[in-house]
Amino acid sequence: MSKSAFAVAGILFFANMAFAQTSASSTTNTAAAPSAASCEAKAVSKNGKPLAGAAKNAFMKKCEASAASGDKAVACAAKAVDKNGKPLAGASKSSFMKKCEATN
Repeated sequence: MSKSAFAVAGILFFANMAFAQTSASSTTNTAAAPSAASCEAKAVSKNGKPLAGAAKNAFMKKCEASAASGDKAVACAAKAVDKNGKPLAGASKSSFMKKCEATN
């Protein structure tokens, strides 16, 4: 019981920190705030302990980069149609997506 109470207290503590960090960063950069907050919440080790130091920095960099590329993927997927207006599929779609994400 005490482990679960400790876990809940830890989650609440870090959620509060993430909220405070998000509200502080929202005044400077509103576009990066949602992905940074979600990455901050996901920065937990296999044991359930929050990451710190170099491990956290590496995780945050990778997480924010994948969030940014996810935005590109959504935009490119909407453009992935052939000349007849049908959605691309297979190798032609993957080739288009690769080129589109590289240019955006």
